Amino acid sequence: MPTEMSVHAKLSEIANNLWWSWQPELDDIFRRIDPQRFTELSHNPVQLLKEYPPDKLEKRAREEVLHSKINWAYRRFKEYLKNRSTWGDTHAGLLNFRPVAYFSAEFGMHESLRVYSGGLGVLAGDHLKSASDLGVPLVGVGLFYHEGYFSQTIDENGWQQETYTEVDPSTMPLAPVVGSDGKDIVISVETRHEKIFARIIKVMVGRVRLFLLDANIPQNTEENRKLTARLYGGDQRIRIRQELLLGIGGVRALHALGINPRVIHMNEGHSAFAGLEVIRHRMHHDGMTFNDALQETAATGVFTTHTPVAAGHDRFDDGLVDEHLGPMGDALGLDHHGLMALGRVDPQNHGESFCMTVLAFKTSRRANAVSNLHGVVSRKMWACLWPWRSEEEVPIGHITNGVHVNSWLATQMRVIYDRVLPAEWYLHTGEPEVWAGFEQVTPGELWETHQALKARLIVYTRNRLMKQAARKNASDAELNELSELMDPRALTIGFARRFAPYKRADLIVHDPERLARIANAANRPVQFIFCGKAHPADEYGKSILQRIVKLSESKEFKGKIVFLEDYDINFTRHLVQGVDVWLNNPRRPLEASGTSGQKVVLNGGLNFSVLDGWWAEAYDEMNGFAIGDGHIHVNNDIQDQRDAESLIEVLENQIVPIYYERDTDDLPQRWISRMKHSVRTLGWRYNADRMVMDYVTNTYIPAAGGTSAEMRMMP
Repeated sequence: MPTEMSVHAKLSEIANNLWWSWQPELDDIFRRIDPQRFTELSHNPVQLLKEYPPDKLEKRAREEVLHSKINWAYRRFKEYLKNRSTWGDTHAGLLNFRPVAYFSAEFGMHESLRVYSGGLGVLAGDHLKSASDLGVPLVGVGLFYHEGYFSQTIDENGWQQETYTEVDPSTMPLAPVVGSDGKDIVISVETRHEKIFARIIKVMVGRVRLFLLDANIPQNTEENRKLTARLYGGDQRIRIRQELLLGIGGVRALHALGINPRVIHMNEGHSAFAGLEVIRHRMHHDGMTFNDALQETAATGVFTTHTPVAAGHDRFDDGLVDEHLGPMGDALGLDHHGLMALGRVDPQNHGESFCMTVLAFKTSRRANAVSNLHGVVSRKMWACLWPWRSEEEVPIGHITNGVHVNSWLATQMRVIYDRVLPAEWYLHTGEPEVWAGFEQVTPGELWETHQALKARLIVYTRNRLMKQAARKNASDAELNELSELMDPRALTIGFARRFAPYKRADLIVHDPERLARIANAANRPVQFIFCGKAHPADEYGKSILQRIVKLSESKEFKGKIVFLEDYDINFTRHLVQGVDVWLNNPRRPLEASGTSGQKVVLNGGLNFSVLDGWWAEAYDEMNGFAIGDGHIHVNNDIQDQRDAESLIEVLENQIVPIYYERDTDDLPQRWISRMKHSVRTLGWRYNADRMVMDYVTNTYIPAAGGTSAEMRMMP
């Protein structure tokens, strides 16, 4: 008879697949083993289990009566991996033999694996999770950053400080990929002067494999070992070398593993060099000419552009391109000007730099923006690449971003979903009829559940504030004051995103005196939780952040505005699950999509946003609140003034009155109606399952040769 697996063996197998991170019962099991230590380890079960050898874990499992829960979770895990009756099996079987390769510079799947910085990475992580749940044949390709993105602290002057900490790969859900000889599989990419080497690391995300390239190996020079140290760190030379490794190295890694992808999906332009390696491979192995190989590669290429902000599109000068792409140009039979032309809008303009976004467009026939409005903006922005077409005919469609429901839905809210939605609703989140039952939620149940989540957020916020103050040697009296800061009954508004100037984090304080009156109203108080990071090189963004920090310390806003350091996925989870209102006020139309507000929708919070990105197509006057009317003034200062006035007007005259209007049971019935309407009408549209299904139907299958249909062009 086979030997029964130990509790430790079962949990270790589960912990080394990030599937556990979107299963609430698994999080509960790991937490119950050692609540304090699990929190200290950034909810990392791999590291926790290293501290709990089998005998110690067995004892702890008996104490907490966990055996049946663990056995049930392990059976579910194995059934999930083996299940072939999935949406993907029905709709994407064409990709089973040769999958989609999804390239991204960052992946945000869980706070314990810090290879992400923000929204782009979290979107990529949600894409992999939904591809796994749907059973879509897909592999991810990225880089493994030993120091990840920076940790943020705020100094005595309110200025952001960045620190980097190297992680220990042995404490992560990672596995080096080895060959038949037991040694690491290593790939290389040539530059004019040397080779850059990288080993391949595998991360399991449910059914999906994610391969990360790690340059910190002995074969590299000291300089090149640091290439994959930090995400978005360093100068242009480091950036092009990272992107060389991601694109060219990523395709070579897949080939070294015996994976010949049918479709290359480039998530943003950082990975655009992948197309060049595919072209080189077709020329070398199939005897194609460059032009024929380019056409074949573009036909199987998918490109998602994420930003209308110029700084978000990487550009490199002639010297950097020749040094790093010269050998590739030689292999493609291109001289320097021919190589540079691939990244230029005007191939004949020898003064134009090399743009990764331009290269991505030229090596993919199917391109999409990430919201309807972003599609309009992108077609206008890049119409120069198709001068023979009208702007409306530019071949850039859109697939609006969505979020992975099981990753962001609070456990308490899930209890409501399980009661009012159809059985196994979580397998059909992209279908609108599945969400119709949410209107049947009783107002009292929804409100009390939300209040419990908000109370949890307030406690979490207080603890974070106390830790920040303790680091600055605050007195006991100051710590006691922080322990009672913020009011669980007050209207609570969250703002959390990168502190880029166009996101206008300080728009709410355009009229500080009026805001102070609103925030400090005796019977209808309002409080704000701010968090987010500015890019290390963005001095202006840091100055905006500093202004918010200084206001939080002022007499007028003490306890009404708080700023929390070092925003990460765990804090995102608390914030989006607990706030009453999610504030987003970018300068339209510079927010390509935005997904944080979609996470709030799932948990009953209401959005309060400029009509930009996803909100421009989602807002219907009853599912949240709008800033402005969608019109754009040519003068940014005037536009900012208009939006600031609209923001404060809507806050004071719509949001606050509706929130504090209560019936005899102390329930804000009109507010609760908006909560229910928001979940029902938006939940099915703005989730990652629907998003991935759209990618499969509109890009992957056509690119794989299943149909000749063009990328869907939305009006």
